[in-house]
Amino acid sequence: MRQACRVGDELPPLEIPLTRTLIVAGAIASRDYQDVHHDAELAREKGSPDIFMNILTTNGLVGRYITDHFGPTAVLRKVAIRLGVPNYPGDVMRLTGRITELAAGEPAEATVRITGDNGIGRHVTGTVTVTLPQKGGSGA
Repeated sequence: MRQACRVGDELPPLEIPLTRTLIVAGAIASRDYQDVHHDAELAREKGSPDIFMNILTTNGLVGRYITDHFGPTAVLRKVAIRLGVPNYPGDVMRLTGRITELAAGEPAEATVRITGDNGIGRHVTGTVTVTLPQKGGSGA
């Protein structure tokens, strides 16, 4: 369950193994049938060394990172991300976050700055605004 949080607090990192299955399943689940997300041969023909994760899967993993930390009753209000280097199978993405803003009220909200790095660099940057779960009915 959520503990008290302050601006500047860092969320524990989350390491996500980037399996071929995760990349393909994420593309299928988000109805993104672009061949670069599931067909290694066609991805190579288009200049990529392998298939790579789509932005919708990355977005979902960022959301998971936030709700894993704040709990299942936390509500994502805004997720704004930008992709950098691709996520290829066989690597690991390490998500990190830091609380940059807290808004008091009922319910309280937090803004978290997110980064996700893999073996070749920064895959994702962004911010997530999340409504915090009530803690004993007192909000933040």
